[in-house]
Amino acid sequence: MLAGELYVADDPQLEQEHLRAMVLLEAINRSSAAEPKVRRQLFSELLGDYGDGAEIRPPFYCDYGWQTHVGARTFANFGLTILDVATVTIGDDVQIGPHVQLLTPAHPLDPAPRQAKWESAAPIVIADNVWLGGGAIVCPGVTIGKNTVVGAGSVVTKDLPPDVLAVGSPATVVRSLTAE
Repeated sequence: MLAGELYVADDPQLEQEHLRAMVLLEAINRSSAAEPKVRRQLFSELLGDYGDGAEIRPPFYCDYGWQTHVGARTFANFGLTILDVATVTIGDDVQIGPHVQLLTPAHPLDPAPRQAKWESAAPIVIADNVWLGGGAIVCPGVTIGKNTVVGAGSVVTKDLPPDVLAVGSPATVVRSLTAE
């Protein structure tokens, strides 16, 4: 799983780690906005890293939690889903719109291994100061460069360089964001 090789999704150890995450997610998703310290503590227990000043608004969903690293001052709006079978690294000062999906797992195209529940995964990296518009989907193995903006509803299937605006499905760079 961590090495990007095939693994069986219903492995007993993975099931146990997933159950741990589900218990913490249940507490996070029913926590009161009036209890920000409680929510911060739950996220700190769930995630690999939860940076100073970071905020993720519930509901939030993930597979394991410990594979996800969130930088300082990052904000994620309602409905963020992170399938963190491989690592997900989110930098500092990232803005994430509602219902964004960060998806590290992939499934074989051949039906036999897919039916046998074989999967693979590839890490996702979101660099500092990225803005992911609402409903954006980031696919396995993608890196999004610093200061890049991904338009709402875009599907990011390939790496995006720093300082660009990318939109569409699949997301394509439409212009640079650097000062001319």
